[in-house]
Amino acid sequence: MKLQDATWQDVEGFRRDCVVLIPTGSLEQHGPHLPLFTDSLIVTAVAEAVEARLTESVILIPTLWLGASGHHLRFPGSLSSDFDSYMGEIQSCVESLLPHGFHKFYILNGHGGNREPNGIAARRLKEAHLQATIGQSAYFDFVKTVISDTLEGPLKEMRHACEAETSLMLYLHPDLVRTGKLRDDGLASDPAVAGMVHHFDEITEQGSYGYATLATAEKGERIFDAAVKQVTQEIDRVANGYFLRGL
Repeated sequence: MKLQDATWQDVEGFRRDCVVLIPTGSLEQHGPHLPLFTDSLIVTAVAEAVEARLTESVILIPTLWLGASGHHLRFPGSLSSDFDSYMGEIQSCVESLLPHGFHKFYILNGHGGNREPNGIAARRLKEAHLQATIGQSAYFDFVKTVISDTLEGPLKEMRHACEAETSLMLYLHPDLVRTGKLRDDGLASDPAVAGMVHHFDEITEQGSYGYATLATAEKGERIFDAAVKQVTQEIDRVANGYFLRGL
């Protein structure tokens, strides 16, 4: 069920044990070859495919597209919410529905910069509403092995406008990919250091990070199908209930 298509009377009739699925994306630069809305487009496609498979047990809200993207603001067109405002968006969605009896919520992320604030928002919500069921993860977290096995380049993970993300866009929205501008990009520290915070104008030449020249629609289809399958399984388990068993 898509919240945006319902009337308030429709919502009044929804099952209260449905999972409210909250996709989170961004509007930020994705190199010279992908559109600003890439993260939002991909996570929306995954979320809508999950809703189509679990129509009776999922309430899908519109994607929260204004993400935490301060690390991309040196590139024109990127928009960002500050962390508190961004987390407030998520909390407001949940706390708007809690008084009406909905109590299962899952935040499905499509943008790396949202990872930490999504986790904090989920923790805050759980502390404030102990009886609520709160979950959060990124669609790409479910398919790390598939991504690694699918990619040909030496970077075997989802990064930014990379082989994986460009492949997904070639599959989902090929008309939006500037194939003539595909290029490999990214700067690595020498010697290697871990845990440093960098903005994308520091670690890339033109905003993408990875081997976009190796992207294909076929790779994108494989990653997308795997993501939809695994996220569907996750949401179905939350909807139907699960037990916490002793070790």
